[in-house]
Amino acid sequence: MAERKWAEKDEFEIIKQIYNYVKNEIVFGYNSKDEFKASEILAQGYGQCNTKSTLLMTLLRGVGIPTRIHGFLIDKTMQKGALVGLTYLIAPAKVSHTWVEVYYNGNWIALEGVIPDESYYNAVKDKLQKRDGGYYGYAIAVKDIRADNFCFVGKDTYSQSLAITDDVGIFDSPELFFEKYNNTPSPLKNFLFGKILSKRLNKRLQKIRNRKNEL
Repeated sequence: MAERKWAEKDEFEIIKQIYNYVKNEIVFGYNSKDEFKASEILAQGYGQCNTKSTLLMTLLRGVGIPTRIHGFLIDKTMQKGALVGLTYLIAPAKVSHTWVEVYYNGNWIALEGVIPDESYYNAVKDKLQKRDGGYYGYAIAVKDIRADNFCFVGKDTYSQSLAITDDVGIFDSPELFFEKYNNTPSPLKNFLFGKILSKRLNKRLQKIRNRKNEL
């Protein structure tokens, strides 16, 4: 990523540009497992909350920006529309979830808004269901559906936070989080999701994007 010349920017621009890169150039999609390294996520070109967190942390730390992982469990019902059929049925009722926190301007700032790329969000925002003081569905759970709320402007960004059921703490690395929390703990679920279901989901997500872009 040297050609991006992120290290030559001021701190705000470094965070903003890396955030935007992971948000929009690594599109929202389901990797076959959470435990991929940053280089593998880059090669695949897509990610969900946990894999985007791994990549975002790696890129920010690579240019000297302090980061940490904040771990949660979230209600899987907010995934309806993104997860469908057997994939939704085998998902745990509480899904393991992470976001990156970056130390900026004297505060730890949540960067959860990095999960949905702009194209995907624009395609699904009108499908979200109003519920519990916010908008839910398609892997989104937010109070406000305005897309600019997902942009980094030096403050917290959120995209799934309303669905949080449990705060499981701060971790120095994704690996430490995954040692305790895993969305596909059984060999059968790991095989089904990794080899079959994740591929079907990603094709469906791309169709959702394409339909919106064709309008």
